[in-house]
Amino acid sequence: MTESNDPAPVSPQSASVPPPFGEAVPAAAPAAPAYAGPTHAAPAAGPIGEVRSTGTCILLTIVTLGFYTWFWYYKTHDEMKRHSGEGIGGAVALILAIFVSIVMPFLSSNEVGKLYERRGQQAPVTAATGLWFLLLGWFFFVGAIVWFVKTNNALNEYWKSVGAQA
Repeated sequence: MTESNDPAPVSPQSASVPPPFGEAVPAAAPAAPAYAGPTHAAPAAGPIGEVRSTGTCILLTIVTLGFYTWFWYYKTHDEMKRHSGEGIGGAVALILAIFVSIVMPFLSSNEVGKLYERRGQQAPVTAATGLWFLLLGWFFFVGAIVWFVKTNNALNEYWKSVGAQA
């Protein structure tokens, strides 16, 4: 036995031959990481979504007695899913909007924020932005309007940053 902890040199010919039954296999050196890039995913290369005027969306919501919100949830979630490959998508968003609409402000803001995070940017809106809708939505729709302006503007800015025309 030697004083050194270095493994005994192995000839190339003996490296391909397995050790006899019962003998320990020499430990291999740990593999180096494949790359040292960032830990976030690369930006998606899917289709770019549509920039929607916040004022027009609010007006359409009033004129259609709220039914436009279902269309907005469907379209925005469908565009985000097609663009990033992640998220709930339009059909699931529509079903949730119809049956458990209270979750949609949280889900929508969260998915918009994740678009930014995937590019390594700070999210301008998060699921917590939905609290505007939940806590102040009943007070002359002030909270709902604040939530929608924040979320729709963040989504519009994202689409513009990836090449959408306003």
